[in-house]
Amino acid sequence: MDAPQGLDIVVVGSCNMDLMAYVSRLPKPGETLEGHRYETGFGGKGANQCVAGAKLGARMSMVAKVGADDLGAQYIRNLNSFGIYTKFVYQTTESSTGVAPITVGDDGSNSIVIISGANLKLTPHDVQESLSSLKSAKVVVCQLEVRRDTTLEALKIAKQKGMTTIFNPAPAPQGQPLESDFFGLSDVICPNETEATIMTGIEVTDVASGKLAAKELYERGCAVAVVTMGAMGCVFMYEGLDEAEHVRPEPVTQVVDTTGAGDAFAGALAFFYARYPHLPVKEKIMRACEVASTSVQKPGTQKSYPTRKELPEKLFE
Repeated sequence: MDAPQGLDIVVVGSCNMDLMAYVSRLPKPGETLEGHRYETGFGGKGANQCVAGAKLGARMSMVAKVGADDLGAQYIRNLNSFGIYTKFVYQTTESSTGVAPITVGDDGSNSIVIISGANLKLTPHDVQESLSSLKSAKVVVCQLEVRRDTTLEALKIAKQKGMTTIFNPAPAPQGQPLESDFFGLSDVICPNETEATIMTGIEVTDVASGKLAAKELYERGCAVAVVTMGAMGCVFMYEGLDEAEHVRPEPVTQVVDTTGAGDAFAGALAFFYARYPHLPVKEKIMRACEVASTSVQKPGTQKSYPTRKELPEKLFE
């Protein structure tokens, strides 16, 4: 199967099977709680962002690695069901498909453990092979649920090919700080408030501290820095602004499940960069915020992401 022409977005990242337990509230350390529902779903930050873009109508390709097991085969079928090009979703016998046990409280809060498995077998060579064939893509999206050197290689190749790069530094780097190249190679960097706190040392608790963190990230070399802040919306900084600005979507009447909302934002932002390149940066961010806020009104991750038909038409004008 040849690479599709007119490809919009390539996502280089993770595929995890989500194992979701729904409880009245998140348990305290050492506490056992009885849950009221359990289900499995398709997750992983990379695949989530890929599906979010596909459901909005973007032509997507995924570069990832899953196990040569039943879960891996299921995952590839899932991506195909959204029309995502999967030639470069590799299967390996060296590890099992990644999984993510998730606990979700009735208030929509969540706690996630990631067992990366085959995700960590995705190599820089895999990225070189795939991106050499996906030359028509406009945007490349990366995260940190695969090897760091693999992500950095994807950003380097994308910049060399003139593609827009969006980097979601999640999960936040622990211990060893990110190399400066991650910032210089990122057209957009978009952590959430927790990740921004870890990366900058600025405790992000409100809009004012979020603005400080966005400014700090921008000054490290990226073109646009966005910090997503859940119900508070997001703050952003780019060249020409004297200080970071704040946007907030319309209030949500009922929050059901916040799992994957940041991925909905990243996938939507990639969509607007690919399909609406001439929109002002602030408008792209505002529209991506609107998509993410819609996603929290349904349970689950990928299945909660809205299609174009479920969103106001004004977002696509």
